[in-house]
Amino acid sequence: MKRLLRVFAILLVTAAAVLPGTPASAYDGAFFHTQSSGNRGADVLAIQYLLQAAGQSAPADGVFGSGTVTAAKAFQTAKGLTADGIVGPATWGALVPTLREGASGAAVKALQVQLNAKRRLSLAVDGVFGGGTADAVRAFQSHAGIGADGIAGPTTWKNLVWHYDYPDWSANLCDQDPDGNTSANWATAAAVGQLEAAARSFAATGQGKVPYGDSGWEHGGSIGGHASHAVGLDIDIWPIRTGSDQCTAGRITWQSAAYDRAATRQLVQAIRSTASGHVALIFFNDPTLINEGLTTQYANHDNHLHVRYCEKVEPSGGSYDC
Repeated sequence: MKRLLRVFAILLVTAAAVLPGTPASAYDGAFFHTQSSGNRGADVLAIQYLLQAAGQSAPADGVFGSGTVTAAKAFQTAKGLTADGIVGPATWGALVPTLREGASGAAVKALQVQLNAKRRLSLAVDGVFGGGTADAVRAFQSHAGIGADGIAGPTTWKNLVWHYDYPDWSANLCDQDPDGNTSANWATAAAVGQLEAAARSFAATGQGKVPYGDSGWEHGGSIGGHASHAVGLDIDIWPIRTGSDQCTAGRITWQSAAYDRAATRQLVQAIRSTASGHVALIFFNDPTLINEGLTTQYANHDNHLHVRYCEKVEPSGGSYDC
């Protein structure tokens, strides 16, 4: 009976994966997102567990700090790779093992972290590749159109790491969709993790939640009204109001009487400090913040802040390369 229920659950998830708007073969251009010092999020946490599985001493906090840099360099040296502490495609490829039901250890934790983040699951991150993890792997493989054998090999890992992440609203965020893009909340794991960290930091000021506007679709591509939101590294947020009610009272511009420049400045500073070296720019037309070097002028950005994150290696290039 349990096996029948598991098969039925897989069929349901597979059917949902091919509904309009969620193409079954979404990842023809899948790649391993490069992670480096200053990054945060599920991809960083997975790297840390994979480094542990490879015998390196790495923390497991989802923050790519000095300890993770040191562990990455040691691993790269052991594998004959360039020891720069940057986890790009070659290092990812050397880190990810082939895992199947019955496996255990830190690498399985990395897989579980990825499945939870990229498919909005709640698997126990216990390092045990049991039936629940096997089902989740098969469901993801069906979702990605890569063959549902339940074995996490190189292709599954690459597609899973590439897949976008979804924000945790409990991280002092509220969901706002001003342009009707109600499901355009997805972004790379690093972008999501870094904005969540900024929102948690901003919570300490007691000035309300951070309104999260449009970011991107689950599998990338341009969204309505935002041609640049295509690679998972652009996230729109709203400025802060004097009453700290920005999540309920509506969007304002920097010219509005209800605009709180001091609080918005604190939010921008939190965004920059929690993503050291990974903020390409922040579009927002408040001339004071522009003069302070915190934001950049751009047409049609009077009523929202457009945060663009960057990576050390990003195939789209341009302003997405740090």
